[in-house]
Amino acid sequence: MKQRHFSMLREFHLADWFTLANAFCGTSAVFASMRFLQDGNVRDLLVGMALIPLAFVFDALDGRIARWRKVSSTLGRELDSLADVISFGVAPAALAYACGLQGGWDWVLSYFVGCGVSRLARYNVTAETLADGGDKVKHFEGTPIPTSVAIVGLLAWLAWSDRIGAALPFGNFQLGPWQLHPLVLVFALSGSLMISKTLRIPKP
Repeated sequence: MKQRHFSMLREFHLADWFTLANAFCGTSAVFASMRFLQDGNVRDLLVGMALIPLAFVFDALDGRIARWRKVSSTLGRELDSLADVISFGVAPAALAYACGLQGGWDWVLSYFVGCGVSRLARYNVTAETLADGGDKVKHFEGTPIPTSVAIVGLLAWLAWSDRIGAALPFGNFQLGPWQLHPLVLVFALSGSLMISKTLRIPKP
């Protein structure tokens, strides 16, 4: 078992370690959200939010390093997708929940995460199909999931300005049995743009 463990590690390329750093940042952001909910220290929340742009940096670097070293693999692509789901899907949703989007209708955050997962799965299938044809993906269908960094930036500004919890912009509304914070619609819009098939963005 131990030998197999180290055998898997030997299969990792340099770019894969940057991908794992991306996942580490996202996972740490989730834990920072939970720490804030436990202790109420806004600093924990801000640290978690700061880790998402750092994850974005690692995400950009792993692709550049893979192209520089002319090394790519199915393992690397799957690692990248899993890391992106954590850092740009689950972590932003957890940070938003910690900021106060905790009403029943605010569970649209799960829709946002689901859209991110679907977006990445569709991209992987498209990339694999084109790779078999000897070509590469020339454009994204829908916005890439790392664009959620912009939403985390908005949350960070609100946390820094002490406008989270009961002080969230636009307040909340009681709709039937549950509450809705209109701010969560930003996540609904972001998720919808990610799964759009009509929106095409050139891939660098």
